[in-house]
Amino acid sequence: MNPRLVDGRWYTTAELASVLGIDSSSLRRWRTANPPCGPAYVRVSPRVVKYSAADVETWLQGLRTDPAEAA
Repeated sequence: MNPRLVDGRWYTTAELASVLGIDSSSLRRWRTANPPCGPAYVRVSPRVVKYSAADVETWLQGLRTDPAEAA
């Protein structure tokens, strides 16, 4: 069973950065990288980006390393 890492809501860049314990500039840099990286996002307007908790969950699960499985 996969543990839930975030709740089922939508986050702004600043809110998600706070949840992840990173600077919001990291999320902005990931969005503008070529190719883009980081969690999937929705551009609501030119200045507003939202992140779905489900997309963040999927992204985090993809980054997860289980030492027991890696051995």
